[in-house]
Amino acid sequence: MRKIGKKEINDIATGAALLGAGGGGDPYIGRLIALNAVEECGEVTLLSPDEVPDDAFIVPIAMMGAPTVLCEKAINGGEYRVLAQMVESYFGRKIYAFMPIEAGGVNSMLPFAAAARLGLPLVDCDGMGRAFPELQMVTFTLGGMNATPMALTDEKGNSCIFNTITNKWTEELARSVTMSCGGSVSVCLYTMSGAEMKKYAVRDIITRSERLGSAMRVIKESGQDDTEARFLEITEGFKLFKGKIVDVKREVRGAFNFGRVVLEGIGEYKNHSSYVEFQNENLAAVVDGRIVATVPDLICLVDSNTYTPVPTDALKYGKRVLVIGLRCFEQWRSEGGLALVGPRYFGIETDYIPIEERVNA
Repeated sequence: MRKIGKKEINDIATGAALLGAGGGGDPYIGRLIALNAVEECGEVTLLSPDEVPDDAFIVPIAMMGAPTVLCEKAINGGEYRVLAQMVESYFGRKIYAFMPIEAGGVNSMLPFAAAARLGLPLVDCDGMGRAFPELQMVTFTLGGMNATPMALTDEKGNSCIFNTITNKWTEELARSVTMSCGGSVSVCLYTMSGAEMKKYAVRDIITRSERLGSAMRVIKESGQDDTEARFLEITEGFKLFKGKIVDVKREVRGAFNFGRVVLEGIGEYKNHSSYVEFQNENLAAVVDGRIVATVPDLICLVDSNTYTPVPTDALKYGKRVLVIGLRCFEQWRSEGGLALVGPRYFGIETDYIPIEERVNA
């Protein structure tokens, strides 16, 4: 158990934005939401999974929708209480703690804001170890858990509770409502016991995000010459490409950001080209026509000078970026994991090959 304040939140937001693999919402907006809540309501208590009683009622909380929309249609601050009241009334139980459902700029920060404003602790775990675009893409699905009953509300006060027959149906129906609500909503889903959380969650994701963010901040402030090598070392990342953005194709479809960013090589990659396909999160990286990384491994674009993560909704012509790959949570490499989040699910015509094997091929 420890307290999380403004300094920790700044580092967590940076590290989580990297683990968001381009998705999970704008880190600047997410950071502001969390900092404002902590300033007004006090620091948040962070619990390790093992500190949570097995019979405790744990509730993941997140925003759902296209990251581009989240930049323009923010929350009003009352959604957390509405969701908490809906969930507690439905189950007839008091929430013991919140937890994030994924890493990312907004969805790592929203649970801090909710915990601060409602005076509840936050558990150091999530359901992905990164960010994925669809609701069923969590370790809890692999464990046979149901996404519903799921509570949903928008900033105008519209709300509903879903009960669905599969987690994929939860995604389909909730996505339709999200579109009707303007492209983004707040949700609580995969409510669980402490015992279920300990069994199926990805542990220590907030601590990992903080360590990454802190190390990235120190590297950026050091002004030393070997910053790129140090960045790759502390992230355990694989360097995939370095280049200037020369084209961005992006469209919002079905409350997702779909698109492709095209890069022209710089430095040692001069006269080479690359592109990255995304659906909220980066899905595949291609260099000179050869696939060098795919989901479920993480493909991350960072500013080539500051190493600040660049989410898919912030990609702009002329920006110079470093493309790196990170190993995913091991459970995603299982047969069930690849059926849920592997490249073929997203229409990428290749079998999954671990990134450490692709880069050395």
